Amino acid sequence: MTVSLSPTAMASAPTVAPEKAGQTVRKTYPNYKVIVLNDDFNTFQHVAECLMKYIPNMTSDRAWQLTEQVHHEGQAIVWVGPLEQAELYHQQLSREGLTMAPLEAA
Repeated sequence: MTVSLSPTAMASAPTVAPEKAGQTVRKTYPNYKVIVLNDDFNTFQHVAECLMKYIPNMTSDRAWQLTEQVHHEGQAIVWVGPLEQAELYHQQLSREGLTMAPLEAA
């Protein structure tokens, strides 16, 4: 017995692509924000010097801009990046006496 399908019957049949077994989905690690908070005991000079000392590629101009932001707005994000580095910079700035917000995902 021979079964013959019309061209329209074949065109309407759904096509299902097979799932790829073992497919790897790459996700990037989240970045974290290092945030310095305003306080009543650190001087502008000390905050700016700490930022230049510990935050990579921090220029004097940028350090002073961030220090002004901390003073006027109550906080400033001084660095954003991978957790391990964020933890290091957070710890170093804390050790210098800066008031730090907890690390938060960016």
